[in-house]
Amino acid sequence: MSTTNPFQFLQQVRTEVSKVVWPTRREVLLTTLMVFILSALAATFFSLVDLLIRTGLTYIVGA
Repeated sequence: MSTTNPFQFLQQVRTEVSKVVWPTRREVLLTTLMVFILSALAATFFSLVDLLIRTGLTYIVGA
């Protein structure tokens, strides 16, 4: 296995990082907003499912 000296390694890292396409501020804000909205929807859905299951079990057990 060949070894690369630290200077070459840093040059290679810099070259690879320059190839990265960074998201714009607008893209970051939109995807963050989407994550919050979908998280809220998932929390609401699972809360309703939990309520439904709890109500059903309470009815079946009769407690």
